[in-house]
Amino acid sequence: MTTRPALTPLDQLLASLDHGLRTVFASPQAARPCPASKAEAASPLQPEQAKLSAALMRVNHVGEVCAQALYQSQALLTRNAELRSHFQQAAKEEVDHLAWTHQRIAELGGHISYLTPLWYGGAFAIGSLAALAGDRHSLGFVVETESQVEQHLATHLDRLPAEDHASRAIVAQMKLEEARHAEEALAAGAQTLPSPVKGLMRLSAKIMTRTAHHI
Repeated sequence: MTTRPALTPLDQLLASLDHGLRTVFASPQAARPCPASKAEAASPLQPEQAKLSAALMRVNHVGEVCAQALYQSQALLTRNAELRSHFQQAAKEEVDHLAWTHQRIAELGGHISYLTPLWYGGAFAIGSLAALAGDRHSLGFVVETESQVEQHLATHLDRLPAEDHASRAIVAQMKLEEARHAEEALAAGAQTLPSPVKGLMRLSAKIMTRTAHHI
């Protein structure tokens, strides 16, 4: 059996760049069926309901764009091969979330954020800083990020129209998997972040969600 040679740092950088370009500009493809396909049939949404659902799913899509950037930057900068594999696997699973939200936004007649390249670039920079702080801090950043995302998705389940079973099914599945990613990072040796850092992360997330809701 032939063993594939390890990627050089340049190869890893180019692969990360390619992944980023595809995340921002290409239509993502899910490896798993969309949870919306199993949702019960519902009557067509009213225009205002569809508008609200599209805005909330746009915010969720931005969150998944940022997740790709965070995991890619952390995988690129860690020197731990096992941890790199962990980040890459998590990013792979999150591609499904990216594809599901992208598809649902289109079905609702909405659009993804016009600031998607900016969101990706900003998240990549933040993820790089977390990675440079060390692996345990990097994992702690994942735990806090995923925990905040889980809370954010819970609020969306409260705000989505009750009739929008498809969007609700997607968000519910995402919420479960974000919680699992946080648990896996914690088990891998994550270090709890200082309170000021957590607060800054919450503030950044609030700015992002409010902006993406409209743009």
